[in-house]
Amino acid sequence: MIGKPMNAQSLSLLGRTLAVLCVMATPAAAELLTQKVLSAPLALAIAQTAYEACTQQGHHVSVTVVGSEGEALVAIRGDGSSPHTFENSQRKAYTARTFRAPSGEFAQRVKDNPTTGAVHLAGVIAAQGALPIKFGDAVIGAVGVSGAPGGDKDEACAKAGIDKVADQLK
Repeated sequence: MIGKPMNAQSLSLLGRTLAVLCVMATPAAAELLTQKVLSAPLALAIAQTAYEACTQQGHHVSVTVVGSEGEALVAIRGDGSSPHTFENSQRKAYTARTFRAPSGEFAQRVKDNPTTGAVHLAGVIAAQGALPIKFGDAVIGAVGVSGAPGGDKDEACAKAGIDKVADQLK
């Protein structure tokens, strides 16, 4: 083929092949992601406020704040709280973060459909007492509380923690 002129069909095929190779060589919209991260001081303020809200009502609780990937950032096992409250607060927080909704909503979904497979996921628990922490519409973490007499009371303490820093989450 060396020395022979290319016909129109060969040139067209060569042009299309080169175009495909150029597209493949250029990353499509390759850019770094930007995301908000829950800082340690903010997580600590949420946890401490949630803890204090419950202890002021005489409840012996544990509180866990998790970050955007569900990792524990702050965990408090309150004085006089039962040993299981520490694990439950973490699992509630993880559940709220994972499903981007209050853990009580997941508990209701399980109640409505007990055969849902999500109930068997590691670290998830169908119990009220945790709320997602949002920056705008993005879920950047969650706070879980366990030990008050009822998930609604746990959730109220979690809400108090988030409310404390609400102005910094806008």
